[in-house]
Amino acid sequence: MPHPVRGSVDLSEQQRLVRKSIREIAGEFDDAYWRDHARTGEYPHEFVDTLADEGWLGALVPTEYGGAGMSTPEVVVMMEEIAASGGGFSAAQAIHGSIYNTRPLVNYGSEKLKQELLPKVASGEVSIQSFGLTEPNAGSESTAIETFAEKEDEEYVIDGQKIWTSRVDVSDYIVLVARTTPEDEVEKPTKGISMFLVDLEDAFEQGGLEIESIEKSVSEFVHSFEMWFEGLRVPESSLIGAEGEGFYQVLDGLNEERLAIAGECLGLGELAVEAGASYARDREVFGSPIGSNQAIQHPLAEAHARVQAAKQLTYHAAIHADELPREQLGAHANMAKFLAADAAFEAADAAVQTHGGFGVATEYDVERYFREARLTRLVPIAQELALNYVGEKVLDLPRSY
Repeated sequence: MPHPVRGSVDLSEQQRLVRKSIREIAGEFDDAYWRDHARTGEYPHEFVDTLADEGWLGALVPTEYGGAGMSTPEVVVMMEEIAASGGGFSAAQAIHGSIYNTRPLVNYGSEKLKQELLPKVASGEVSIQSFGLTEPNAGSESTAIETFAEKEDEEYVIDGQKIWTSRVDVSDYIVLVARTTPEDEVEKPTKGISMFLVDLEDAFEQGGLEIESIEKSVSEFVHSFEMWFEGLRVPESSLIGAEGEGFYQVLDGLNEERLAIAGECLGLGELAVEAGASYARDREVFGSPIGSNQAIQHPLAEAHARVQAAKQLTYHAAIHADELPREQLGAHANMAKFLAADAAFEAADAAVQTHGGFGVATEYDVERYFREARLTRLVPIAQELALNYVGEKVLDLPRSY
């Protein structure tokens, strides 16, 4: 029987197996585990190590390199289940980098690099958790990055600054995006940007990298950092793909990743609805459960309906990702992320309201769900950017930025 709150979609046998396996693993880590990690800010090593031991961090790594060789639908199932099983959006984000930062290596890395690293990533021996793109002067406008990698003989020398780079403290490597040709020397700003794989231990040993943790009030155990690169030397072999084509490499696979993010939002929304409904069934006021009052019942029912509607779009796009034209898939991915994030927020808000004063008590968890749900409307792209895509690419409206 489908879970009453999580609803159901048509899944293949393999996807159902993924759901069952992840649900069993996530079920080993109860609400208290996630509550404690949110309180202490400690990264959930035990949870991530368990997934690594079972081979899930290599979900998108091809089988010839020791990975599971899965695709978008399986990862969406995986991330939704992780979030819905108690950990929320932050638990999914704790491993999101491990899953998707392998894509540039798989698609553009040299055969030597793939043979050397991908099996270790798939086994959990090596972690590529971090992706360095955002800068103080280049948030949504990614082409405005100023971090520069200058070629010197058989090395690149990197100088610059990154911000909001997550999981640096639990990563062996970072996929770093930097300019290799000044913006005023290229025909358009999307040119002249390159992608590098940087060994973090080597960077620290060189003295070419300093980091500082950013204090924040959400996703407390997924740490984010500001990074400063000064005279960091990396070998020419650390270049991923073709020099100057890094921006297009970043875009490759972006739609699929947004569907995974939508899955994480769905899981959070389902978790919040379930928490609200459970409390509404048990909490009695004036002699009856508060869930018998339509003022409590309707917001939860509406939130559930919105989450399930977003789920249908997300899974339709994920299951047909390989068949849809790029622009159509882009429209589906952006709409799915937009709808799933909004649905998660409405669900978390309803759960908090259902709990009344206890809605802000950490022991009931829903205040954490609410903070995480607010974050989903900002990352990895703001809701407005998703709407920009739909407005321009689907509705044929003039470009707005």
